[in-house]
Amino acid sequence: MNKNQQGPRCKHGELTVSVQAPDAREVFLAGTFNNWDPKATPMKRSEGGDWVYTLDLSPGRYEYKFVIDGQWCCEPGCDKRHDGCPRCVPNELGTMNRLLEVKGLGRQPAARHVPA
Repeated sequence: MNKNQQGPRCKHGELTVSVQAPDAREVFLAGTFNNWDPKATPMKRSEGGDWVYTLDLSPGRYEYKFVIDGQWCCEPGCDKRHDGCPRCVPNELGTMNRLLEVKGLGRQPAARHVPA
């Protein structure tokens, strides 16, 4: 898997989303889970240049994007409608959104990406 295409990881009932953007000054996560607010969910930079955030989502289907230094993107370098990005779907603006489906298994959600 390309490091730029890392998917969410589920651990202890929480879902960790990450994106590699080593040169970014700030990265936020915006999606249907926070009303697409570009400043509501700041991600934290790890030592390796990845930006991470752990979500606690109820079961359901979610779309999201990263806001990297003020620029909205599905993945760095992957935001055109037909880029063929895995786990991305076209949106009404002509760009792509990441797609995430959270399935409920007791208290701990299991996450899987819905293919585009």
